[in-house]
Amino acid sequence: MVSIVIGVTMVVIIAGFAMAARRLLNLRFGLFRAFLAGALAFLLAGPLAQALAGSVSPDDAAITPLWFLILAVACALLASMVFLAVAEALVPTGSLPGPVEFVRSLRGRIVRSRRYFAIIRILARHGLGPYLRGRRPDVDAASGRARLARSLRRALDEAGVTFVKMGQILSTRPDVLPAEFVDELALLQDKVAPAPWAEVERVLAAELSGPVEEVFAEFDRQPLASASIAQVYAARLHSGARVVVKVRRPGITEVVERDLDIVARLARTLDVRTRWGRAIGVRDLARGFAEALREELDFRVEAANMAAVATGSRDAAVHVPSLYPSLCGRRVLVMERLDGAPLGAASVPGETAQDKADQPGRGDQAVPIDGTDRAALARTLLDALLRQIMLDGVFHADPHPGNIMLLADGRLGLLDFGSVGRLDASLRASLQRLLLAMDRGDPLAVSDALLEVVPRPDEIDERRLERELGRFMARHMSGGGGLDGARMFTDLFRIVSGHGLSVPPEVAAVFRTLATVEGTLTRLAPGFDLVAEARAFAARHFAEQRDAATLRRAVTDEMAALLPMLRRLPRRVERIIGAAEHGRLSVNVRLFADERDRTHVTGMLHQVLLTVLAATTGIMAVLLLGIDSGPKVTDQVTLYQLFAYNLLVVASVLALRVLVLIFRRDP
Repeated sequence: MVSIVIGVTMVVIIAGFAMAARRLLNLRFGLFRAFLAGALAFLLAGPLAQALAGSVSPDDAAITPLWFLILAVACALLASMVFLAVAEALVPTGSLPGPVEFVRSLRGRIVRSRRYFAIIRILARHGLGPYLRGRRPDVDAASGRARLARSLRRALDEAGVTFVKMGQILSTRPDVLPAEFVDELALLQDKVAPAPWAEVERVLAAELSGPVEEVFAEFDRQPLASASIAQVYAARLHSGARVVVKVRRPGITEVVERDLDIVARLARTLDVRTRWGRAIGVRDLARGFAEALREELDFRVEAANMAAVATGSRDAAVHVPSLYPSLCGRRVLVMERLDGAPLGAASVPGETAQDKADQPGRGDQAVPIDGTDRAALARTLLDALLRQIMLDGVFHADPHPGNIMLLADGRLGLLDFGSVGRLDASLRASLQRLLLAMDRGDPLAVSDALLEVVPRPDEIDERRLERELGRFMARHMSGGGGLDGARMFTDLFRIVSGHGLSVPPEVAAVFRTLATVEGTLTRLAPGFDLVAEARAFAARHFAEQRDAATLRRAVTDEMAALLPMLRRLPRRVERIIGAAEHGRLSVNVRLFADERDRTHVTGMLHQVLLTVLAATTGIMAVLLLGIDSGPKVTDQVTLYQLFAYNLLVVASVLALRVLVLIFRRDP
């Protein structure tokens, strides 16, 4: 019982020392670090008190031992504060996990470390080790870049789903990577062997809250398609409706999260160690990629995307599959099954049977559309996509031939809404002005509109930008059909990056979408002129928005909003003129009106005041220690020296409060 009481007393004393040290430093520390500081003070308090008590004789006043006991406690407390300050300087708070978090995450860290070293081995095996260390051998020549791009593509393909996805996204960023990398990474294929049916069935049962046999009248266990994130199955509901069921692969979330942690670590390493990593903003790219991939893992996001695109769709010739919301969840998506075949499986003019056999994935799905007006279909697809981008603000961001279906009734169907772009009203208006300026062939207006679309840097040579945009339009927008749309977007990205302009992710998604659909349109209708049709779209739709009635309505709305201010304006102008006439005109400026400014200045003054007080107290203590005369407290210590020792403790406390804020990351 006595040992328990002693133990509880020790813990209380240690906690008291820890709380006092934290309070004097006026900062919060972790419990483990604070407990160590309190334990150090507890261990030092006893020896210090004994050492000081040894100099006290029995003839001294009764209050003298109390003074030395207080001094011993203060010195022990000072030692704990020094420990916290040094620990904060060497290992700042938050730089290392606490012991509880460390134990909890130890198993995960071991797994991630194994994967991390596996990725490093893959990169090194493909000759990419020097680039991780900041070296760039043979990247100035085109042949060297081609070899590096080929090695990078093979390494990403071997690394798995997350890195394949990352390569696919990088292949759509000609503003970030050279053409050799863009072309090579575009070859990455997101196709893997299907997961076992037993694992997929467990996912379905958990998401649908019942066995598959009860929810569906029929369910084909052989997947229609299998990718790294999801598998697609054909099924029939009890109502007789034919549906497709998209199921997330079992265990894919853990794999992706582990790999995203590695991607973030690699991005930080490249940002710190390499100049080219900082130049392309590798950290921001990794952050945006992680957000997009996490959204793709949640099928509820895709369902919301489908609903948004379907709501804004105004063209009956383009169909978005209907959803069955009661059967959709985080890992399962049930939608209408469309009758038709992807455009990637459709026949093209002049294609032979051998041509079809040479293209993987075509098989027997090839659908002849010789009796269909290909140009009209291509025009319908482009018109629907431009409407989504320029007018609705929600658009399908991955319109490659596999995601566009040619339906049996002659319409086009859109699939796979895991990648959807969103534009706000101001950005859509800027893109409309950009497209209209390109249609008019006005380089000055194109330059102004482009600087509204992208973040404007502090310094830019606008005249040189205008001249380059003029040459760009002369090269790509003055000819007839057969223009290379992909090359056009690459040249535009090169101009943008050459002037230090950073393309926002949502704008990059627009350019990527248009570059992707250009290949789809070319396959559907060879010779289709995307540039001419886009200019016709701008002239047709944007002119409708600028007719007399629309302009009159816009002016009326603006005037209605300005009317209250205009009614008050004459009285305010009269008061200003009267004050100026009688010499009473003055201007009131509130310094530090922002709370953040006041807090910052107050903190600085607080630090300066603490520094001055610490220095003053320390100087006073040194002066008192130099005085030999004075009343004796003990045989060796005078009253002035006792005061000096206490002042030294106070000066040290004040100085530590200043120093620990310097070392603290988040003062």
